[in-house]
Amino acid sequence: MNSNGQNNCGNCGGRNRPGIVLLLTLVLLVVLSALGYTLTTRVAAQRHRDRYMIDYTSARYACDSAVKYALATLGDINTPPLVVRADEPDFSDIFAMTEAQYQEFLEEWAAKKALDERHDTDRTGDVNDFNDVNDIGLYAYSIIEVNEPNSLVVRGPYGPAWPFITEPVEFYIGSAKVRIEIEDENAKYPLGWAAMDDKRIQREALAGFETFCEWMDVNDTDIDSLKTQLGEVSKIKSFQLDFKPIEIKKAVTRTARDSRRRGRRGTRTTRRVVTTTIPATVHTTDFARLFHSSVIDTEALARPTIVSESRKESALKYMGMWGSSRVNINTAPRQVLEAALTFGGDYREIAEEIIQQRRINPFENMEELRKSLLRYSGSIEKCQPYLTTVSRFFTIRITAVSGVAEASTVIALTKDGKKIQTVAVISG
Repeated sequence: MNSNGQNNCGNCGGRNRPGIVLLLTLVLLVVLSALGYTLTTRVAAQRHRDRYMIDYTSARYACDSAVKYALATLGDINTPPLVVRADEPDFSDIFAMTEAQYQEFLEEWAAKKALDERHDTDRTGDVNDFNDVNDIGLYAYSIIEVNEPNSLVVRGPYGPAWPFITEPVEFYIGSAKVRIEIEDENAKYPLGWAAMDDKRIQREALAGFETFCEWMDVNDTDIDSLKTQLGEVSKIKSFQLDFKPIEIKKAVTRTARDSRRRGRRGTRTTRRVVTTTIPATVHTTDFARLFHSSVIDTEALARPTIVSESRKESALKYMGMWGSSRVNINTAPRQVLEAALTFGGDYREIAEEIIQQRRINPFENMEELRKSLLRYSGSIEKCQPYLTTVSRFFTIRITAVSGVAEASTVIALTKDGKKIQTVAVISG
């Protein structure tokens, strides 16, 4: 039995040996596959990081070059004149339309344009008149089918879509595609108004802020939170409409050899007061930093209300976050106008009058506004410190894209003629 048992055991070992080898081979293949996958993943990740760094370097270089170009040429560029839009819809109320309402609005506008073109043609006698109203409708909508309503653009105060003062410019620097946008900051609601601690106007300032937020569908909880945050900002630094330059006086002591003492060594000490003047823009810079810091939670303001291929709406789009202090009545949309006019009362009526009149002829100055709306002169007088008819506060937004990387810079500045003062620069 021992001999048979040994033979059987030997046979079992011989039969199991190929299975063990196969199992070990499979384990080895799995380990090698895992190592290969890990190595491939790491190599791919490293290549992606290297590619991103190369792309970002190109984008950053292009963005910095575009910044120098924009600042160098801006002094020679005059702010474009305001355009007349008497026969066009105003840009003021588009922000409040849903996408369905906006598309219906474009179709109606396209139909009106088609009918106007038809009537112009009829007067020249080039085409036979339509005798049936339905024929006119069919003609109008046939024009719409040829000319897509979405191709219609509601012009802003300068011609391009609000808040641009010129059409955005795109060009290439190396492999990076650069886009330069210039926005009118005086066409937006100045966030600093809600950070003023002047008790005489604080109630009106907060009421205007609430009016603006309600227009932009910001809920009551978020409004209260933002008011608390702006209260914290005013504790750090109170916002003012007209900041003054800062004068710093410092006593300077100078010691020099006294040449009057002949034949003897001596020194003479003189003291004088040196005054250093820091421009008022330093205050605006401080608020630009505060409003872009963690003190203000802009999440509620940045929350989109409408997002589509042609429109992106949010409260933040209409908010002046760079320390601007006045609203241009010729370029501000309705909700910003009403918030600004809260300081004087009758804000809905005055805003409506301004919107209707500026389409025909923009206001030259505040005196013209008072004369045009004589019955509201008292309210306008109270609001005058917060209003202007000429924009001087702008932001230049520069974006450069190279491959998978993007670099951006936003420059806030004031421009008075050819004199330009940089307020703040944020790069990302």
